[in-house]
Amino acid sequence: MKKLEISNLYKLDGKVPVSKALPFGLQHILAMFVANLAPITLIGVASGLEQAQIAVLLQNAMFVAGIATLIQLYPVWKVGAKLPIVMGVSFTFVTILSYVGVTYGYPTAIGAIMIGGFIEGCLGLLAKYWRKIVTPVVAASVVTAIGFSLLSVGTRSFGGGYSESFGSAQNLFLGCITLMSCLIFNILAKSYWKQLSVLFGLIVGYVVACFMGVVDLSQIFAHGWIAFPQFLPFVPEFNLGAIVAVSIIFLVSAAETIGDSTAVTSSGLNREITEKEITGAIACDGFSSVISGAFGCPPITSFSQNVGLVNMTKIVNRFTIGVGAMLMILAGLFPPIGNFFSSLPESVLGGCTIMMFGNIMVSGIQMISKAGFNQRNVTIVALSLAVGLGFTSATEIDIWRIFPQMVQDIFAGNCVAVVFVVSIILSVLLPNNMDVKKID
Repeated sequence: MKKLEISNLYKLDGKVPVSKALPFGLQHILAMFVANLAPITLIGVASGLEQAQIAVLLQNAMFVAGIATLIQLYPVWKVGAKLPIVMGVSFTFVTILSYVGVTYGYPTAIGAIMIGGFIEGCLGLLAKYWRKIVTPVVAASVVTAIGFSLLSVGTRSFGGGYSESFGSAQNLFLGCITLMSCLIFNILAKSYWKQLSVLFGLIVGYVVACFMGVVDLSQIFAHGWIAFPQFLPFVPEFNLGAIVAVSIIFLVSAAETIGDSTAVTSSGLNREITEKEITGAIACDGFSSVISGAFGCPPITSFSQNVGLVNMTKIVNRFTIGVGAMLMILAGLFPPIGNFFSSLPESVLGGCTIMMFGNIMVSGIQMISKAGFNQRNVTIVALSLAVGLGFTSATEIDIWRIFPQMVQDIFAGNCVAVVFVVSIILSVLLPNNMDVKKID
């Protein structure tokens, strides 16, 4: 019986007891918790929100992320992919929403989120009409770009995040301790226990951080024991320019969701993604963002951190990740739970995620290999990655300076968006057979 329960962890719909699912679900939540809250803080501060308002949004974000993850796992009508994908607040929108918040006010940002999310949701439902242009090599290029783009995110976390102590000996020590704990546990553990290496590393890193006095536990009960999420904390306002700008970023988010979903099915389920799954994944992305906007939060999207965790552990069981989603909802209802999770030091999180992000990049390379190294595919991958990574590197970002501000906001710092656009254009324009024919 126990062997059957263990093997079910590697099956999408296998029956797994709560006692077995709980640690794996918790592992997923800890891997994404800080990243789920950070965009709200950045956008809120830029938009001039008060700390009390941001605190409400942080609580709402966990609740909404849990709901969106459940919809992705257990679809409602055509909304949801029925894939092991964790949803959370997207970093992709930080720049554009900060700009909208400063220029027009945060309520206008909320209005743009709700309209843009609805547009992306409808785009997902119509995926059968445009799905063919996202060929396997395009998806592989996007997944590889996601992996590359996240390497700097992992490094930033490893060094301590956006703080004055970034790169300090203390942060590097905690990151190394966490990473070493993950590796040692993975080497020494037996059977399915190996797949809990990230959770083990997080626990060890957290305990060490507590002894070092890095963890602040004073705020755990600062907001009481229970608090219900606030619906419509901001009444949405609508501005056409803001809606257009944010809606364009939703197309980038859709591309990332296609990449994440493709990576999960390729590496976790060992098959190609279906049209129905792409439809459900993007629809969930969009319509969940409408719900997120109604709770005053930025858009919701698939979390690449957790895609990396699935790729690394191969645990794809929906119920297991659903348990994690329930923990997110509880964190949104019980502030002490959310406050405890958010006390996890950034460098401890970085010690785990840096390896997971590397796994996404490797998964993209494997997908490129599966698509085949013919001349056409090599040209698409080589040029899209060269332009995408080269044109968005921090040292060369001025190459976009002659373009309108909206174009810069969309592409200048987002290699995934550039790779997606370039690979799509090449896939449409290049002839099907570019291989050099041998002369007899």
